[in-house]
Amino acid sequence: MRRISFLLFLLLCLTLTACSGEPESRHDASYESTKKMVVDILQTDEGKKTLTEVMNDKKLKEQLVINSKETKQTITDTLTSEKGKEMWKTLFQDNDFKDAFAKSMAEEQKKLMKALMNDPEYQKQMLGLLQNEKMQEQMLRVMTSQPFREHLSNTMKETFETPALEKKLQDMMVEAAKKADEEKAKEEKKSK
Repeated sequence: MRRISFLLFLLLCLTLTACSGEPESRHDASYESTKKMVVDILQTDEGKKTLTEVMNDKKLKEQLVINSKETKQTITDTLTSEKGKEMWKTLFQDNDFKDAFAKSMAEEQKKLMKALMNDPEYQKQMLGLLQNEKMQEQMLRVMTSQPFREHLSNTMKETFETPALEKKLQDMMVEAAKKADEEKAKEEKKSK
């Protein structure tokens, strides 16, 4: 808090010095001396610490980043430039970045998909796509391919190996065996 007060005092001194009604030649000299004083203050350990604390303030960072028109313009330029495209290609090769990016966009993506699913025009286009003969042929090719069959087999194995499903299947088999025994007993009674 003391450091922030010091920085605010420094800024107040600069403002008062800059607003004085002195002639231009004295103003230039005053400006140079003030500039030298500020640079000297900022180069001290206390000045550096104060400036670091101010720059590390989360609220200040958010305001600088979120409300800055230059930031928005820079992002737009970066996304559309050739260097930007290369940068994105490089970034998306990093799995950690892809994961963080996907998580940051997940909620908006979910909202978008829900909105699209309720959009009659989108539904019509999806039905048209799924009913397209070429699309159906492609889906059939994929579903009958060896890699898909292996994937399906592995998925089924994993599913059957889960303890909850194993218990459920075991209970169903016990129940089926009881019913078979009951039916067999009824048949034996009828035949006697």
